[in-house]
Amino acid sequence: MALVRWNPRQAFNVNREIDNLVNRFWGDWNPGNSTSQSWYPSVDVEETDDKFVFTAEMPGMDRDDIQVSLHDGVLKIEGEKKQASEKKEKSFYRSERTYGRFSRSFRLGSKVDAEKVDASYKDGVLTLTVAKVEAAKPKQIEVKVS
Repeated sequence: MALVRWNPRQAFNVNREIDNLVNRFWGDWNPGNSTSQSWYPSVDVEETDDKFVFTAEMPGMDRDDIQVSLHDGVLKIEGEKKQASEKKEKSFYRSERTYGRFSRSFRLGSKVDAEKVDASYKDGVLTLTVAKVEAAKPKQIEVKVS
């Protein structure tokens, strides 16, 4: 086994720790559950003139462990990344993968059409497309010359 110099920046995911601290402060933390949200998927959000597109990384998850809902203008992605069964004959030198329940919510307001939501999951990436209602789409206004 080779010796590896310890680098504190690599040992701690500072961004995740800051996000967890902020989430606990703003009320996402569940004090009755010591295994509260230990991880959450990274999500990219794109807005175009006629839709929102959400792309979430969920490697190693089964499609059946993911739930998506849209209620009162709030898109909610939740689920659980399950840990593989532990085997007694294995010993780990290091374990960095995270597991547990997660929940992400995005407030879209009344700009979206709850009947026009498309969801697909491929290669550990969840893609959600949420159409905007006609009233929320930008309108082009013609300027007349008099």
